[in-house]
Amino acid sequence: MAFQKAVKGTALIGGGAIATVFGLSQFSQHRNKHGALVQVQAAEAVPARKEHLPTREQQLVALQCRGEFDVLVIGGGATGCGCALDAATRGLKTALLERDDFSSGTSSRSTKLIHGGVRYLQKAIMKLDFEQYRMVKEALEERAHLLQSAPHLSGALPIMLPIYKWWQLPYYWIGIKLYDLVAGSQCLKSSYVLTKSRALELFPMLRRDKLVGAIVYYDGQHNDARMNLAIALTAARYGAATANYTEVQHLLKNSDTGRVCGVRCRDVLTGKEFDVRAKCVINATGPFTDSVRKMDDQEVPNICQPSAGVHIVMPGYYSPDNMGLLDPDTSDGRVIFFLPWEKMTIAGTTDKVRNYLGPDVEVRRGDVLAAWSGIRPLVTNPDSKDTQSLSRNHVVTVSDSGLITIAGGKWTTYRAMARDTIDAAVTMGLQLEGAEDWSPTLYIRLVQDYGLESEVAQHLASTYGDKAFEVAKIAQVTGKRWPIVGKRLVSEFPYIEAEVVYGVKEYARTAVDIISRRTRLAFLNVQAADEALPRIVDIMAKELNWSEQKKKEELETAKTFLYYEMGYKVKTDQLTDSSEISLVPADIERYKKRFRMFDKDKKGFITILDVQRVLQSISVQMDENTLHEILNEVDLNKNGQVELNEFLQLMSAIQKGRVSGSRLAVLMKSAEENLRRQCIPVDRSGGGL
Repeated sequence: MAFQKAVKGTALIGGGAIATVFGLSQFSQHRNKHGALVQVQAAEAVPARKEHLPTREQQLVALQCRGEFDVLVIGGGATGCGCALDAATRGLKTALLERDDFSSGTSSRSTKLIHGGVRYLQKAIMKLDFEQYRMVKEALEERAHLLQSAPHLSGALPIMLPIYKWWQLPYYWIGIKLYDLVAGSQCLKSSYVLTKSRALELFPMLRRDKLVGAIVYYDGQHNDARMNLAIALTAARYGAATANYTEVQHLLKNSDTGRVCGVRCRDVLTGKEFDVRAKCVINATGPFTDSVRKMDDQEVPNICQPSAGVHIVMPGYYSPDNMGLLDPDTSDGRVIFFLPWEKMTIAGTTDKVRNYLGPDVEVRRGDVLAAWSGIRPLVTNPDSKDTQSLSRNHVVTVSDSGLITIAGGKWTTYRAMARDTIDAAVTMGLQLEGAEDWSPTLYIRLVQDYGLESEVAQHLASTYGDKAFEVAKIAQVTGKRWPIVGKRLVSEFPYIEAEVVYGVKEYARTAVDIISRRTRLAFLNVQAADEALPRIVDIMAKELNWSEQKKKEELETAKTFLYYEMGYKVKTDQLTDSSEISLVPADIERYKKRFRMFDKDKKGFITILDVQRVLQSISVQMDENTLHEILNEVDLNKNGQVELNEFLQLMSAIQKGRVSGSRLAVLMKSAEENLRRQCIPVDRSGGGL
């Protein structure tokens, strides 16, 4: 059993594991049934790119009918899709199997940064560790490549390092300048120092006490799930037979040599089982690395040590629109960060967020819009005792039966983990799905040519790149003067219904695929995702011919996903039937008065009709579906009406900070203020003059 750390130029590097079978020259190699190496010449140029993306059904047929593949990759995360893309662009006959959806695991649950690793450079310098330095150097090179290959999905992000001790200022300044120096010509922008006043101007929520200044450096940021999907789709366009929801049941082995020669797999959606034969089988399953290795050998020792990282999403005002904050030197040694993403803020480590900001900033439970946990597939050996000291470099094992396993690494270096399989020159400069004809002003053409809202057009351009026009072509007419096309799934986010249809073309097969990876609604606001689900299910049902029973199952599955995996349980627990009412008598009377403005008939509850009547009196229009959603948020017993006790529970929870952003509370307060202005007596208003 070989177990080696990846060193540049070594055959056993990440995706270069294929190279142990295929070699690193322009000739690829594989073993025949006798175990001897046989050379098969790979294509000398990148094969033609398919204009039309094959459907999932066509890909399943290809897996079953194209005979023996050169390369079969298990795992549809960043590493697995990167391996498939490298192999396909070299002209190798390539297959990729993923038991769930592309990027359904770790690759969609990152901090969204494309980085070289400032902390790793610090370790490299302090401990004179050349391996750490080499990893940072490689990651910075790959950062540049990733930003160039998918500019519509990524960009540079300035990140502020707050300084709380004077001696740290020169220390961090030297470290960050070395980070720029290691990046060389691929440095995104030069780092710089900020005074205390300027740092607080840019990030006013910081604690003022003990702050002496800040340093700003640049790293990359991307939409991780869309980036992963773009890699998978690009591999498919170059001929790779890629299939999501296709689970590997067990490995196939040659009866004569005992070597792995393929897999038995099952279409999760239909239950059909079939074999896929391949000369080389690669295990790129991230946190599930060891489970696949044990399919090959039950006695094999574990090499993957998963480490969970929790992220929460908060409103955008918790960070500037175009600057993140990172503090790598907290009291307990853990990193804390606030990063702007999709007009929201990703924050962590979660238990330190509340104490990190200034005392005048009240961080409330209700401000948590979504939460998720990502499992980092850190590579370890039996002597490792903790995850903090583990390198995020990648390692490789090659079993006696020929199963090749790629483990470890990080998002930024996905291509480096795969490129050593084939000559690096083949994929250098290769652009991912949507990047070919993308430009920063592409969204303007979408507005001009299709009549999309500017915000929606910008979203489509930055998500689909030049494929945004294909989404716009299938967008429905709104029936309004403006926008002409593009019905939104929820009013506060720029996602439109046409994206659901297009998502099905991009191999989405469940409602969870749409809300979490084809769009990022579940990662941005679980409540908005929940509201959009019925419409999403209806559209998918039409595209995929779902029965009413299937629609019901999809809706329940998606709601369960939001509830348990994306933090909705915490959010719904903020207001329950047993919530206490902790209001002083004056507040209770004030809120009762506001409630009675809507409950004119003194029924003790309000309905959609009551709210519509008040809104009409102040010349505000709102469609019935939206009103139903607004009332449903507060309707605890789900009887179609909001009772006085439920309203008082809501207002009490808002005062305690357990709930924020309640649309009903905001709507009722706004209506009360409007009605009060309309009722000002003539003699108090100056006689109307």
